[in-house]
Amino acid sequence: MRIAGVTIPDTKRLEIALTSIYGVGRPRALAVLSTLGIEPGKRPNELSASEETALREAIEKHKIEGELRREVSGNIRRLKDIKSHRGVRHAKKLPARGQRTKTNSRTVRGNVRKTMTSGRRKLEKT
Repeated sequence: MRIAGVTIPDTKRLEIALTSIYGVGRPRALAVLSTLGIEPGKRPNELSASEETALREAIEKHKIEGELRREVSGNIRRLKDIKSHRGVRHAKKLPARGQRTKTNSRTVRGNVRKTMTSGRRKLEKT
């Protein structure tokens, strides 16, 4: 089953399988399934053709996949253009929501520390 260009895994429950679509999380998946009257525990391969088309139409009413990605990247680009604090943080690839950076986000900043050793060199066996 494909929705918005994404293949939905057949072996997972519908409420979980729908989250493989960008812009659909558990709450939205459960809300759509409850409005359509489809049981969330059903597997995608157990759906009838009419249920499948109704589900596809209901999900495609929302902003998902490419359209949502474009909107999010446009919002980030706007923040960068007006040089807001959040935009500058995005441009530098640092956390934008006030998280600490001394201990976390070290790999993003390029400050990777190896675990500390005793300081003694190991003797090479010859």
